[in-house]
Amino acid sequence: MKTMTKRLYEAMFLVDPALAGSDWDGVVQTIENILQRAEAEIVSLKKWADRKLAYKINRKTKGTYILCYFRADGNRIRDIERNVKLSEKIMRVLILIAENQKIGEAEEDTADLHEKKRKTEATQKVEEKQVATAQDAEQTAKTELAEKTELAEKTEQTKEPEEVEGEDTGNPK
Repeated sequence: MKTMTKRLYEAMFLVDPALAGSDWDGVVQTIENILQRAEAEIVSLKKWADRKLAYKINRKTKGTYILCYFRADGNRIRDIERNVKLSEKIMRVLILIAENQKIGEAEEDTADLHEKKRKTEATQKVEEKQVATAQDAEQTAKTELAEKTELAEKTEQTKEPEEVEGEDTGNPK
């Protein structure tokens, strides 16, 4: 009798965000059914993120990623991948061995990445506001300078010329 060794795997499932939004339970049930057919034990399954895709997949430009940890026999991974390809609800899957990483650490790493991204986005927004404010201030200064220059020119033109001694201006004294 051959004993089966179940290893820990990490899977990233990609699904259509419209489908995930309208039939979340159906999507999760599909993933669970595929893993159960392969006699896998689900350790963790959760929505990871909605992202813009690098290229179109099935005419979709966005996707919802679902992160799943499960234990399964290594010989059954092909079955999981084949069943995903046959599924109409799942667009893609990537399965990796996660033995060297504890599930908690992987979730912390993911949370750290999200936090770094949020901080980067917040910093970028602040910098964009600062640049926009500086550009507005520069434009305001240019407008004020132009108005002052125009006013000074008009004032110069309206002034009557002063008589200079010894110069004949054509006016009798």
